[in-house]
Amino acid sequence: MKITLTKTPKTKPDFSKLGFGKYFTDHMIVMDYIADKGGWQEIEIIPYEDFKLEPSTTVLHYAQGIFEGGKAYRTDDGKITVFRTDENFARMNKSAARLCMPQLPTEDVISALFELLKIDAEWIPTAPGTALYIRPTMIGTDNALGVHASHDYKFFIILSPVGAYYAHGLAPTKIYIEDFYVRAAIGGTGEAKCMGNYAASLKAGETAKQRGFDQVLWLDAAEKKYVEEVGSMNMFFVIDGVVVTPSLNGSILPGITRKSAIQVLKDAGYKVEERRVSVDELIAAYAAGKLEEAFGTGTAAVISPVGQISYKDKDMIINGNEMGEVTKFLYDRITGIQTGRYADKYGWVRKVN
Repeated sequence: MKITLTKTPKTKPDFSKLGFGKYFTDHMIVMDYIADKGGWQEIEIIPYEDFKLEPSTTVLHYAQGIFEGGKAYRTDDGKITVFRTDENFARMNKSAARLCMPQLPTEDVISALFELLKIDAEWIPTAPGTALYIRPTMIGTDNALGVHASHDYKFFIILSPVGAYYAHGLAPTKIYIEDFYVRAAIGGTGEAKCMGNYAASLKAGETAKQRGFDQVLWLDAAEKKYVEEVGSMNMFFVIDGVVVTPSLNGSILPGITRKSAIQVLKDAGYKVEERRVSVDELIAAYAAGKLEEAFGTGTAAVISPVGQISYKDKDMIINGNEMGEVTKFLYDRITGIQTGRYADKYGWVRKVN
């Protein structure tokens, strides 16, 4: 691994006013895959800088690109930790397989990431609700037109100190169930974390924001009957005391925070069901006073309470637009494990230094 340190360190932002994804650290990881040279080349840590891409570069025309999202934290005793990073790269390799991209040498990449985190350790914020966001990305880099998989690729990791994903922090979000546009279909790329999925969600997302909503809750593409996921989160509902989340069916991203939430809830004695959830079921449960809570899970927001779900002309106000007890418990427990406030009995946290 080759390391080149910057000679011009950046001025760090005010860590009390970070927002999400606005600032980037001094260094980054880069690694090229060159088919004619046997595949992956040496991993490098270099100063954060621009890429030079030709106008014909594959990713710019055919969106052959994937990414991941993780977080690093600094514990009270000064240790740097990461949460389930091995799962992020395992999922990235699954996304790569779906988009005909090469498999990453996972352990080499994680070792390089740990070195990068130590180099840019001063960029890790420590206030509650903050973290250092990790964004691994791979793109096709052939310089040629034609609809086929690229031969060459660039992998890189950038880091960003972040605060809350939503500007209103842990205040409950408002989400709108989209009944016209679709995000992904079974057999498509919905379960891969690829760039095109997010481009496909923008139109509905912008429309929802114009109407005063934070996010779109997508329906299945075939029947537009069953709820699937929100653009940045997997969804959970508490219906008559049971925690229910849409089952993974090929069009829903298999969230790592989702997986963690299910484990934590079951171990705490909650009944959890992974199954299809229809809009009609939600409306009926709400009418009967049984739709008790709703929340989303994801790396960026961790656990986000939902205070309103709207469908067509019906607004459902959840738990008086307040965070519910299950949501509170889950947020406290998962963030506590991530930051070292609670013991990690699952082996999810890895120490970097």
